[in-house]
Amino acid sequence: MLDVVALYRFVPLDDLEALRSRLGAHCDELGLRGTILLASEGINGTVAGPPDGTAALLRELEVLCAISKGEVKHSSAREWPFARMKVRIRPEIITMRAPEADPSRLAGTYVTPADWNAIIASQDVLVLDTRNRYETKLGTFEGAVDPQIESFTEFKAFVERELDPAVHRKVAMFCTGGIRCEKASSYMLSKGFETVFHLKGGVLQYLEDVPAEQSRWNGECYVFDERVSVGHGLEQGRWVACYGCGQPLNEDDIAQPSYEAGVSCRHCIDDLTPERARDLRARHRQMTKTAEN
Repeated sequence: MLDVVALYRFVPLDDLEALRSRLGAHCDELGLRGTILLASEGINGTVAGPPDGTAALLRELEVLCAISKGEVKHSSAREWPFARMKVRIRPEIITMRAPEADPSRLAGTYVTPADWNAIIASQDVLVLDTRNRYETKLGTFEGAVDPQIESFTEFKAFVERELDPAVHRKVAMFCTGGIRCEKASSYMLSKGFETVFHLKGGVLQYLEDVPAEQSRWNGECYVFDERVSVGHGLEQGRWVACYGCGQPLNEDDIAQPSYEAGVSCRHCIDDLTPERARDLRARHRQMTKTAEN
C-alpha cells in the first residue's frame, strides 16, 4: 500500500530555484511521485510513495519550512496515483490573484472537524463551499452555499456580487484540504467580513476524523489525483476522471458511447479532434505502462 501525503503551509520562502532543485533530487532518490508547488508565499503538494520515503520527505520539509506548522494529511492508495514527480515554481501556491489575501499575516479562525458540525448548524452562520463546480457535484455539506465557480479565481467576484459584510457577519468556509479556504478567509477579512471560520484540514480531515453516522457530509469528495474521489475514512470512491477534460465521471457517464478510457467523455466528445484523440490515446498507453512498473 502506498502512502499519499497532502501538505501545504503559507510561509515566506526565499531562493526558490535552489529549493526546487534540492526537493526534486531528494524526491527522486526516495522513489516518490506527485507534485510540489513552491512560491514566495509557501509550499503546496501531494506526494505518494512507500511510507519510509514520504516520512523522509517530511523530515526534510520540517527542516526547510517547518511543515508541521501547516497541514499534513496521510491517506493510502492501492496503485500509483501519479505517473511521475514534479517540483515547480509558481507565483502562488493556490492561484487567487489577490495580493490582499495573505494568510501568513491575516487568516480566519480554524475550526476542528470535531467542532465543525456545531458551527455549521448555527442559524446565524453562512456555510460556504469554496471549491469549483466540478468538485461540488460529487458532494458537499448539508446547507452549504455553492458559488458555482469554474476556478478559484472567480471566488472574488462571487463575494463581491453575492455577499455583504453587513449582512453575512459570520461565515464558515471549507475546501478539499484547507488551503483554498484559508486563503479565501484572508481575502474576506480584508474586505471587512467580521467573523470567518474555516475547516482545519478541509473536507479530507473531516472525512477521516468524523464517523459516518455523525457526518453532515453528503456524497464523496473530489481529490486531485487518480483516485478521483474519497469517502468517509478516506476510502477510495466510485468516481473516475476523464483524461480528455478532467471531469469526474460516475457509472452512468462511463456507460455512455462517448466514453473512452483516457480519451473522452460526454463533456468533451463534441470538441475532440482526431489529432487530440490520437495524442490522448498515446498518453493513456504510456501512463498505463508507467503505472504497471
